[in-house]
Amino acid sequence: MTGIQPTICILGGGFGGLYTALRLSQLPWNELKPQIFLVDQNDHFLFSPLLYELVTGELQSWEIAPPYSELLANTEVRFIQSAVKEIDVAQQQVTLSDQSISYDRLVLALGGETPLHQVPGSAEYALPFRTVQDAYRLEDRLRTLETSEAPKIRVAVVGAGPSGVELACKLADRLGDRGRIRLIERNNQILKSAPEFNQAAAEKALEKRQVWTDLETSIESLEAKQMTLRYKDKPDTLPVDLVLWTVGTAISQPIQALPLLHNDLGQLLTDPTLQVQDSPNIFALGDLADCRDPQGKPNPKTAQVAIQQADCVGWNLWASLTQRPLLPFHYTHLGEMLTLGEDSAAMSGLGVQLDGPLAFMARRLIYLYRMPTLDHQLKIGFNWMFKPVLSALNTAR
Repeated sequence: MTGIQPTICILGGGFGGLYTALRLSQLPWNELKPQIFLVDQNDHFLFSPLLYELVTGELQSWEIAPPYSELLANTEVRFIQSAVKEIDVAQQQVTLSDQSISYDRLVLALGGETPLHQVPGSAEYALPFRTVQDAYRLEDRLRTLETSEAPKIRVAVVGAGPSGVELACKLADRLGDRGRIRLIERNNQILKSAPEFNQAAAEKALEKRQVWTDLETSIESLEAKQMTLRYKDKPDTLPVDLVLWTVGTAISQPIQALPLLHNDLGQLLTDPTLQVQDSPNIFALGDLADCRDPQGKPNPKTAQVAIQQADCVGWNLWASLTQRPLLPFHYTHLGEMLTLGEDSAAMSGLGVQLDGPLAFMARRLIYLYRMPTLDHQLKIGFNWMFKPVLSALNTAR
């Protein structure tokens, strides 16, 4: 220990980091209750599965991106808004933009970044869609295009995983007949790892919205107003007004620089307890962790997994500081959900398969339950309840 009172430093305030901090604040500590620091470069959390609703204005940013000061108000967790510059595992010290923190236990939950250097021109002309700031940039571009005199707005969404499909459906609903949405996927099907029911519902939703799907197609290059695709070794150059990039996850530089065990993707190798291999004082979860099930299969990189990992990491941090046995992480798959435009969704899991408006309502309720604090759940819940009433009153005026 570095002192009488141990210090836990959590880097990253996404699902893994924030939910770990909240779990730690609920556990029964003795007189050696630790100092808990949560570090993130943003001042707000992001409930990322609902980020797509910002595109259509179904939700507002305060609903899905509450400030950490609000979420941690009833805890003793200290939030620090700063960027991580360096992690010294030998000295057990984290260097931030404006200060340093010595730790007894370190939690690495910095998440991933969208790689934008995969093809020529992608860094200059493609927009990622991972953060609230990305959503704001997209909103600015859409407003410019919508107020232009162009008869059609041509949008390409690269990647037909859940993020790409959800984004394409939202954009199609927002732009209506004026939009020309193209979904580009290098594999031979959309939502390759999703349940068949969700795949079928998504294909139906894309067809209904006249989203053009290019399968077995890759991006050769991007320019200011055009893109070059390759399908079966044949290049094709097409005009485009907006390109959105939803492919891939890159590990941040401070994590890549750590003298710890990494896999070929740069993820940290973890033990079943989510401790980094050969470094029992360091825990890793989320996108940057190579976490596997008992059969050796990697766990998915989803919010659902990160929330469950956070519960395990919180418990194991407590156990490691109170001389109790640590527990292995076991992921329980609870199903998959995705939004398919305004007022429509698909969900499949635990013996239930739904699509359409009923799935949309169920998805909203499940995500409401998954919000990080009761106070925020109540605030959003009341807003969702009274929003239709307020809308009807405004319409009647």
